[in-house]
Amino acid sequence: MGITEDIADGLAKKAIAVENELDDESVIPHVATLIGASSQTTQEAFLTAVRVRKAEARAIKFLKDKLAGKQGEKLPTSGDKG
Repeated sequence: MGITEDIADGLAKKAIAVENELDDESVIPHVATLIGASSQTTQEAFLTAVRVRKAEARAIKFLKDKLAGKQGEKLPTSGDKG
C-alpha cells in the first residue's frame, strides 16, 4: 500500500476501536469530516478501509456462527434489494 492507504487504514482501525469501545456511531463520520477538510483522497481511503474492515468483521462473525451451529446472518442473494 501507499502512504495514503497506510495512514487511512491505521486511522480506520483506531476509529472502529473507539466506536466499539464508546458504542458511538458518530465517531467515524466525525473522523472522516476532519480528514476531508485537509485531504479528500485520504478521506475516501479512510472510508473504504472502514467499509472493508467492517465487512470482514461481519463475514468472520457469520463464519464463526455457522461453525458453532447458529443461524447467524443470512447471506444476501442477488435478488435481495437493500
